[in-house]
Order: sequence, then structure tokens, then C-alpha cells
Amino acid sequence: MPFLSIVIPAKNEEKNLPKLLESVKAQTFKDYEIVVADAQSTDRTRDIVEEYGGRVVEGGKTTPGRNLGAASSTGHVLLFLDADVVMPNPKFLEENLDEMKRKGACVATCKVKPMSRNPMDKAMHELYNAYAISTEKIMPHAPGFCIFSKKHTFDEVGGFDVRIDFAEDHDFVQRAEKAGYRFRILRSQPIAVSVRRLQRDGRMGTALRYGLAEVQRLASGHYKNEENYVMGGDAYKDLDDEESQ
Repeated sequence: MPFLSIVIPAKNEEKNLPKLLESVKAQTFKDYEIVVADAQSTDRTRDIVEEYGGRVVEGGKTTPGRNLGAASSTGHVLLFLDADVVMPNPKFLEENLDEMKRKGACVATCKVKPMSRNPMDKAMHELYNAYAISTEKIMPHAPGFCIFSKKHTFDEVGGFDVRIDFAEDHDFVQRAEKAGYRFRILRSQPIAVSVRRLQRDGRMGTALRYGLAEVQRLASGHYKNEENYVMGGDAYKDLDDEESQ
């Protein structure tokens, strides 16, 4: 039985998955399994997972996909990742898991950095880091593309709320904290994340949407669902690849 289960919801992610799985393969920490909840991909997503020694389970949209992947996992700790992130340092797992243990956290995330040279992207991610750290102990925030959770915590909280497609990640960690499970933002190693959502929706549009979501949460006690949700590679297939610019 592995210590860590890496759970990745995916659909048509043949472009991004190899980058992520290569970064996982390069980790100094080796006691893990890879579980990909696949939402009926029509490209090589499933083949790629198997090539890297991972296991494919049937998935769905991102939120239920995470739950289905977790249900099939055997690790003591779960790590939820999206297909378009990368562990930029070989000690990402080793150091973050050590910090999680030192801090007695049951649920955690880490700082984020963009896979982009655009100064605005860097500034937006640093602003998010500062906001998340400042609210860490009063209203936790954790991006769904990188959440650590002890398996028993995840199960006892009831996993991600499948009724929510937007900010279901923040909702999960806030429910866990409210239930008495310690949440922490890990400072050891950041996760590198694609900016393809910023490209698709626009930098200011994305910032505005998340800002309004926070207002909604404070006013009503819950996040508003996202309409017209499209998952994975299909949502970004018409984008030019700006990340290498």
C-alpha cells in the first residue's frame, strides 16, 4: 500500500499529462501511486497514464472525477492535481509532505507559480499567494490543481461537493477546517501551473470572477456554481500556446 495517492481528473490531456508525469517520475519521494479519473478521453490520455505506470479509473467532470479517483486510491495521503501542472523541483513531494507532517496538517496546499514569462501572470499569482496566506487560518483557500488531504479526512468530510463546479476546491478545505481538521499552506516547494485558463477567459475577467465568488461566499455562505462548464483539454483546444513566449 503506497503512502501517497496522486489523483488526477483528466479528459483529452495527451499534451499536458506527459509533462506532469515526467515531473512525478523525477521526484525523490517514490512511495506513491498514480490514479487518473478519465472522463472518456478520445485521445492518448489513457495510454499515456499506463505508459507511466499509472492506473486509469472511470471519471466524469472534474469534481466527481476527483471523488472517483479518491475512492479507488489506497494511499494514506491524497494529492489532487490537475493535468496541466508540473512539480518544478524533484523534492516537491518530499519537502511538502515533511512540512505537512511537521505542521500537523490534515489538509494542505502550496504556493503557486505560473508557467509563463508574462509579468502580469507572475503578479496575479503572487497576489493570490499573499491573499491565501493572509486568510489561511480564518477562511482557507486551496486551488483544486494542488490539494493534499489525509485519506480519512477526505472521507469523513465527504469529499468534494459534486453539486459545485466552481470553487469546489475552496469549499472542500473550508468544510474540512470547519470540521476541525487543520489546514495549512505549505511554503517548502511551489507548484507550477498552466496559464491556459487565463488565456481563455482573460486575465482581468478571471480576477473579476474569482473576486465576485469571494463576495458571494461572504454574503451567502456558499459559492455560486459555474455555468457552461467544459472540462480538460477540450476547453482549451483552440488556444495558441502562449506559455513558451
